Amino acid sequence: MKIKATLDRIPGGMMIVPLIIGAIINTLFPNTAETFGSFTGAMMTGALPILAVFYVCMGSTIDFKATPYIIKKGGALLGTKIATAALVGFIAAQFLGNGMIDSGFFAGLSVLAIVAAMNDTNGGLYMALMGQFGKKEDVGAYSIMSLESGPFFTMISLGVAGLAAFPWQTLLGAVIPLIVGMILGNLDKDMRSYLSKAVPVLVPFFAFALGAGLDLQNVWKAGVLGVLLGLGVVAVTGLTLFFADRLVGKGNGIAGLSAASTAGNAVGVPAAVASANAVFEPLVPSATALVASCVIVTAIVAPIVVAWWAKRIGVKANTAAES
Repeated sequence: MKIKATLDRIPGGMMIVPLIIGAIINTLFPNTAETFGSFTGAMMTGALPILAVFYVCMGSTIDFKATPYIIKKGGALLGTKIATAALVGFIAAQFLGNGMIDSGFFAGLSVLAIVAAMNDTNGGLYMALMGQFGKKEDVGAYSIMSLESGPFFTMISLGVAGLAAFPWQTLLGAVIPLIVGMILGNLDKDMRSYLSKAVPVLVPFFAFALGAGLDLQNVWKAGVLGVLLGLGVVAVTGLTLFFADRLVGKGNGIAGLSAASTAGNAVGVPAAVASANAVFEPLVPSATALVASCVIVTAIVAPIVVAWWAKRIGVKANTAAES
């Protein structure tokens, strides 16, 4: 059987197929991880541990000389993502204000839902795509982009004050695995060779665990509007991030397109914002459903777009795009 060859022919197949399989299992049999427990449950709920290992292995391939590049690229993508969400939110606010559309096809749409969906990048998806199609240094750029996680920048975009503090321990913890990998790889070239081989191997396992945390019913609950909002996140932020990657980061656009997604933790942002400003409380249910839909839609669409662009510019999977 030509399983790998078949997956390789599908755009982003080594990631998207395991992700969809995980999502289908979780949707049809949501208690699978709890029922079987042990290693099966760990494989379905272990996205973070797998990602931590992925970070160490990927870090081993990064030369210390690339640190300024990581800061520059991560800062460019972070600033562009936040600025795009803020601009779109400002435009939408001229029509929606602090409320939402009550009827018709766009019923439930609010500035809160739009900004929350656009503000936070799916870090695991970004790093997995970079590990498969991008430059190894671009994976490290997420250590800067991770600052967008949580409700803070959404509140800034909405003009809401408060919750500005980020625990330094959490921020540091997000980059320690990468730093450990960089130290090992720079101290010993044999360790670099040993660890780097695991990077492409971990991609389908992480993708499956990511998919096993998604519920396809959320797409149904949000309806066509949720799907369109998800596609809008990929299209709008993907376009601005693509040019930011090309112009500021001097990349080939793959890193920018890989960041055009919605993070899973963004689902909790509407409720967090409402807890700081009660005016948004009536919007939380619909905004949460729409953002949840965006998480799933962007997790499926973004890898396809990245794989298509990589193929178009001649970048093969598991090879570094040096230009």
